[in-house]
Amino acid sequence: MPMRRDRSNPLPLLAVAAVLAAGLALPGCATENGAWVELGGARYEVEIANDDQERARGLMFRDRLAEGSGMLFIHEREEMQSYWMKNTRIPLDILYFDSARRLVSQQRDVPPCSLGNGCPPYPSSAPARYVLELNAGEAARLKLEDGATLLFGPAVEQEAGADD
Repeated sequence: MPMRRDRSNPLPLLAVAAVLAAGLALPGCATENGAWVELGGARYEVEIANDDQERARGLMFRDRLAEGSGMLFIHEREEMQSYWMKNTRIPLDILYFDSARRLVSQQRDVPPCSLGNGCPPYPSSAPARYVLELNAGEAARLKLEDGATLLFGPAVEQEAGADD
């Protein structure tokens, strides 16, 4: 026997409306384009930086990075990478991945830097093609070890494939 819906109780409809409104209020282009990655069993909505201008700007001048989000930098080729925190106000974990999307190097708990060109570099210890920046502490929380695999959602797969 099918269940009858009680139309006198608007609570279920309000709950659905609240969930939809919360989804629309999420910041950043990552949510708009459905770009996400998975790492260590956690999913992160990501903004993609895949050209020189976007990679140079990165997360500069931002006061926060939403929980569960990050920035994925896509390089044209696998090579030694070095990132710095010039004008970056957020402590970050900088994770380097090779072309096979295996974690090859980690720079954890990198502090913000306001020294301009005096900010120190944070290099990879092996060639990398993808760099994922997350809030500081995420790599420790996930207990990441080199060799962990980064999985791409369809929108990221498409962006990464566009550079091959």
